[in-house]
Amino acid sequence: MSGFYNLINIKNMLIGEFSAKLQDKNRTSLPKKFRSETGDKLIISKGYEDCLLVIPFSKWDLMIKDITNKPFTIGSARDTARFILGSAQEVSLDDQGRFVIPQSLVHHAELNEDISFIGLINWVEIWNEARWKERENFLRTNSSNIADALNGINVSENPGSLNLDSVNLGSGNQGSGYK
Repeated sequence: MSGFYNLINIKNMLIGEFSAKLQDKNRTSLPKKFRSETGDKLIISKGYEDCLLVIPFSKWDLMIKDITNKPFTIGSARDTARFILGSAQEVSLDDQGRFVIPQSLVHHAELNEDISFIGLINWVEIWNEARWKERENFLRTNSSNIADALNGINVSENPGSLNLDSVNLGSGNQGSGYK
């Protein structure tokens, strides 16, 4: 097994949910729990569902491999590279764990003063807090159907193959029902 999703080091997991503030000049602090795992150099990029991805620099090469291991002739592979790699920027933490989120990424995620950091093993997502609560509610409401959809997929053979747009998530709705 290889790839970004399969690199799990129990000692260096980025997990948990933390609320924070986005301050003047788009400055925020990475939660202390994450700082000990990420180091001071990070990559921040657009993420799906209108969030941001924060990837430790030490794991960035694995993300690049996952994104670029598809043939260039596949349009969705090019679009994924454009979306994530094209928006990626290096940031460094200061001695207090603070960093500045580039304005283009603040705009993408529609960040305001209240933000949430969500640790997902190998990366952290930054969300507009209100939007995260909406997404969390969607996940809570549809968790059984999402788990059932995952049961039919061998992710180790076909990473990224879960497409909730074709999954019935109850109440007659198709797909994620979420922007």
